[in-house]
Amino acid sequence: MNALPSSYDVDAGLNFRQRVLAMLGLCCVLIMVALDQTVVGTAMPTVVADLHGFALYAWVGTSYLLTSVITVPIFGKLGDDHGRKPFVLAAIVLFTAASMLCGLAQDMMQLVLARALQGVGGGMLVATTFACVPDLFPETRERLRWQVMLSASFGLANAVGPSLGGFLTEYFGWRSVFFVNLPVGLASLGFVWRFLPVIRHAARPPSRLDWQGAVLIALFLGSLQLAVEWLPQHKPPLLLGLLAGLGLAALATLIWWEKRSPNPLLPPSMLSHPGLAPLFGLSLLMGFGMFAVMYYAPLMFQAGFGLSPNQAGILVTPLVVFITIGSMFNGRIVQRLRHPTRLLGLGLLMFALTAALLARTTMATAHGLIIANMMLGGLGLGLLMPNLTIFVQQLAPRRQLGVSTAMLQSTRMVGGMLGTAVMGAVVSHHFQQGVASMLAARHGEVWRERLSDPQTLLNAGSLAQFRQAAASGADALLAASRELLVSSIHYSQWLVAAGLLLGLWLVRKVPVVALDGAAPEKALSHE
Repeated sequence: MNALPSSYDVDAGLNFRQRVLAMLGLCCVLIMVALDQTVVGTAMPTVVADLHGFALYAWVGTSYLLTSVITVPIFGKLGDDHGRKPFVLAAIVLFTAASMLCGLAQDMMQLVLARALQGVGGGMLVATTFACVPDLFPETRERLRWQVMLSASFGLANAVGPSLGGFLTEYFGWRSVFFVNLPVGLASLGFVWRFLPVIRHAARPPSRLDWQGAVLIALFLGSLQLAVEWLPQHKPPLLLGLLAGLGLAALATLIWWEKRSPNPLLPPSMLSHPGLAPLFGLSLLMGFGMFAVMYYAPLMFQAGFGLSPNQAGILVTPLVVFITIGSMFNGRIVQRLRHPTRLLGLGLLMFALTAALLARTTMATAHGLIIANMMLGGLGLGLLMPNLTIFVQQLAPRRQLGVSTAMLQSTRMVGGMLGTAVMGAVVSHHFQQGVASMLAARHGEVWRERLSDPQTLLNAGSLAQFRQAAASGADALLAASRELLVSSIHYSQWLVAAGLLLGLWLVRKVPVVALDGAAPEKALSHE
């Protein structure tokens, strides 16, 4: 495919057929990423039960998010300078290969490392795929119509993801949920290679990449992640203090460097922009809540309620299906509203209500009510996710679409990283403390090591061994442990709901966005 000239007008370079096929290629990429995110969450309790590593449960998600967050701004900038197609192709190959390594992992540490590598590919895809859409469709109204294809693709993957993850895990083993990426990756590679054009918006030669900024971002986020993970594990205070100090030093140095860098990876002007800054903050909160719900709801359903992976997948599926339905509904109404930004507040309220209702869900709750609650949360996310992207791309200069879109996705991933890590720490701490108190009251401290690990509640072999060892009192201890785990997850969901409600203040800071015409041409100053 020949590269198009460096220009803001792609109408002359692409006809209707080329646009459709290019969008189909992007849809294949999005299906692969969305499918991976949804199938893994449902399979994780079984993975932990098989590989025996609950201490690294959150790291399977956060290692992916951490490496994604670091790579997203890098490749967002590279895509602006060099065109996005080469990086989309490289990302598909890396993501697919890492998926195969995940499926071959023999212990939790190997899985965490493979997920980290997969996150590099995922970050490259996120940084480039979403920014390709305004490249192909500069006019906002036209772009809104064509984004229905992306919403439908996202919905297709999300609709089958949780149920597919549960089905594959139950009947073919958890490794199959990673191998399912291989055929999708090959299809994505063929489509993108053949049909996606190379479009560059930079009028000047590519600038030198801000590697110093990338290293500082990695140090800051890595230190933050380790500190959050290790705090409830009672690591030495000196070690935690050193991590906190390293993180703060990296953050301060990053701010100082980006203000002075001739080509900053995170342009300070964009972070302080009165319209973009609150949108980035809302993306952070959305990621925090979304990942905290999607990772710990399946754990509650399986370990707490005793449901099978397939049953848990059926309960989670409506959440992701209705993200698409909400996105498609949003596409029909957002242009007709005088104040479209108010949809962000409505989406936040709906998803916060879902988290609050999850905090009230028990084993006796009818599955129909759980499904209805998941539908509500999906609709809320369907109003949040596309509008955040639309508003950012409308407010940001066209030559910085890659950077601005990458920063939006980065903040969502940072939120997801914090959501899984912080809620993982909360759940683990409350569960272990509750089990210790329960066993002390029942004079059963001998079982503390087994019952403090939720994999005892998940693994059929571990359950059988415990019942044989504890004899007649086993069922009572297991029931009490399940209740404590559910209570711990309930507590985490109350925190999620409270955090999401704080986003209403940010919604008030978002300026009026006019959804007509193309994004502004003038780049933001780095001063």
